[in-house]
Amino acid sequence: MIEELSQVVLLVDSLEHQLRVGDVGIVVDVHPGTPASGNVAGYSVEFVTMSGDTMAVLELDETQIRPVRSTDIAHVRELASAS
Repeated sequence: MIEELSQVVLLVDSLEHQLRVGDVGIVVDVHPGTPASGNVAGYSVEFVTMSGDTMAVLELDETQIRPVRSTDIAHVRELASAS
């Protein structure tokens, strides 16, 4: 299980929130799996810009994120303008 305040990598696109596979977020809440959820843990993950502005807080399950690895490297991309 991923712990609260851990950095995680997004494994699915969320075009509605301008998020892409590989974007990094922070787990702000952990929702342990229950029999009703098939024992799949859930997470509230906050995604922010480099200046600290929150883009989105998404409810994701353990198949949609993974922990950051020591072999990962950060990469910056610019958001599409909202026009």
